[in-house]
Amino acid sequence: GQPACLSLSTARSRSVMTGEQMAAFHPASTPNPLERPIKMGWLKKQRSIVKNWQQRYFVLRAQQLYYYKDEEDVKPQGCMYLPGSTIKEIATNPEEAGKFVFEVIPASCDQSRTGQDSYVLMASSQAEMEEWVKFLRRVSGTPSGAVFGQRLDETVAYEQKFGPHLVPILVEKCAEFILEHGLNEEGIFRLPGQDNLVKQLRDAFDAGERPSFDRDTDVHTVASLLKLYLRDLPEPVVPWSQYDGFLLCGQLMNSDEAKAQQELIKQLSILPRDNYSLLSYICRFLHEIQLNCGVNKMSVDNLATVIGVNLIRSKVEDPAVIMRGTPQIQRVMTMMIRDHEVLFPKSKDAPLSPPASQNDPKKPPVARSSVGWDATEDPPISRTDSVSNMIRCRKPSSFHPTVPSVQVIPHKSCFGLAIGILRDAVAVDAAGIDSFECILKAWPLSISSFCWYPG
Repeated sequence: GQPACLSLSTARSRSVMTGEQMAAFHPASTPNPLERPIKMGWLKKQRSIVKNWQQRYFVLRAQQLYYYKDEEDVKPQGCMYLPGSTIKEIATNPEEAGKFVFEVIPASCDQSRTGQDSYVLMASSQAEMEEWVKFLRRVSGTPSGAVFGQRLDETVAYEQKFGPHLVPILVEKCAEFILEHGLNEEGIFRLPGQDNLVKQLRDAFDAGERPSFDRDTDVHTVASLLKLYLRDLPEPVVPWSQYDGFLLCGQLMNSDEAKAQQELIKQLSILPRDNYSLLSYICRFLHEIQLNCGVNKMSVDNLATVIGVNLIRSKVEDPAVIMRGTPQIQRVMTMMIRDHEVLFPKSKDAPLSPPASQNDPKKPPVARSSVGWDATEDPPISRTDSVSNMIRCRKPSSFHPTVPSVQVIPHKSCFGLAIGILRDAVAVDAAGIDSFECILKAWPLSISSFCWYPG
């Protein structure tokens, strides 16, 4: 028989939901031929009662996942309304190597009202499964434990149930581990981690787990995991709408650094609260790393180059646009790390207090619109009033992150060579190896290597 890990629980195995039944509950369940499919392909579907596998053709269209007996069929055998659903990968037994299984669990409200089963599906390869899981999670929309590829504000709000946190728990855990074990690691954030371990940790976080890093965990793997999280945000830490504003700050640094700093303060003041907190946290964290650059070889400029590209990036993924913005992003990121005490004053740190109860009308909801610069007094001293002090204490439980993301691309004076290297470095793998790491391998890590010469 099938192993227990691949079987649906009796509680979830009710009646099979057909396309017609779903249409009655969600009128949009009938496929609209004018809507372009997001993804389609053959998968094996586990039957609800017999537990054997059937080959079916699946089509992800709009907010619905349809399946057909044959690719040419017009009428689906069944469908699932995805918003609010949970998608998780299922670990198989060692003797079942080669089975790439995942489960699509409908939202609880749909399940209770319609009795719809989960879908247990099997892909033909690990890559194919990851592709399906990625798109399904994107359509499901609501954070149900998943971390990677989720909106920053949704993750922060969701994780409040685990206690007060200013930044995602994953960011906290990675930063704490790196401060404890990676300050003396040469090339931290530049050298790649172990690809398979990065994927395992990513999947564990997305499955709702909160894994702890073992002392023997490769610190470069943890650094790669952190970069992967930042790069996978649907919108970067610095929102698309402020991309040009941050680039302007970088341009001003060439002529008037004081004016550039004032403009940067203005831009930071209008960041959404969660974005500001994350950006602040990361810049303070990176400042601690560069204090040991004599050993780890990661100066402010080097860190700005490899991390900035994950925090600030253009919405238009055009190599020419990226190249034009690269020098400004690197300068802005350098200033944010170097001058973090001025740009991210303690008086602007959000108080780390438990979220207001939904049943308590006396407590107003926390404003998440922007940071603002109205406060003039420092808040009472608490465990959150000084991230720098918390970092120096080296106590993982005390370090609470607050930061945004940027993308930067170093290059040589030869514009053609820079474009060529960029083109070769476009692919980004799951181990958190970004284009800039590829480019950095093309020449030594030195300030002169990052000069910008307009083409």
